[in-house]
Amino acid sequence: MSEPERHPRLILASRSPRRRQLLAEAGYRFQVIPPSRQAERGGHAAEDAAQLVARLARRKAADVARRVAKGLILGCDTVAEHDGRILGKPRGQADARRMLHALRGQHHRVLTGVCLWRQPDSWHQVRVAVTRLWMEPLSDRQIEEYLASGAWQGKAGAFGLQDRLGWVRVVEGSESNVVGLPLELLAEMLDQLPRPSG
Repeated sequence: MSEPERHPRLILASRSPRRRQLLAEAGYRFQVIPPSRQAERGGHAAEDAAQLVARLARRKAADVARRVAKGLILGCDTVAEHDGRILGKPRGQADARRMLHALRGQHHRVLTGVCLWRQPDSWHQVRVAVTRLWMEPLSDRQIEEYLASGAWQGKAGAFGLQDRLGWVRVVEGSESNVVGLPLELLAEMLDQLPRPSG
């Protein structure tokens, strides 16, 4: 039995097709129950990137847990962070342009909060994965060509490492984290899952 197959079936609390793809390719058994739109929103001014993704991952998992009698729920949230500024999914092309201009020729980080929440005992754990990246000093023309492609839509920091762009590379940390789910951290958390009490 492979590593993923020996773990319990997961309930993915996410609308992200990229997270579904990562889990499927890694061999996990899972079903998808998206969280409510309300559970996916909201940052606080006092939060840093790690606090934000940890809180939202927990909130998404808890939201789905209220609708599930039994199972192991996986909640995630991913943002990019540069120079202390949190970069979520762009609100439109102008926002995506602003993000790419800020990131070009710079190191930045991608952070993902991962929450495992077990029902019916409500045991849960939240951890955060951090990946450092470098973006090449793109020209304005390169940025405009990428924006015209629409590939930036729905991606934290306005780019997707999975698009094999050639101008973003991982300096340190998990590559799958940048796509939205750090598989190494998930495997570690599942290996350390405590037995249900009683």
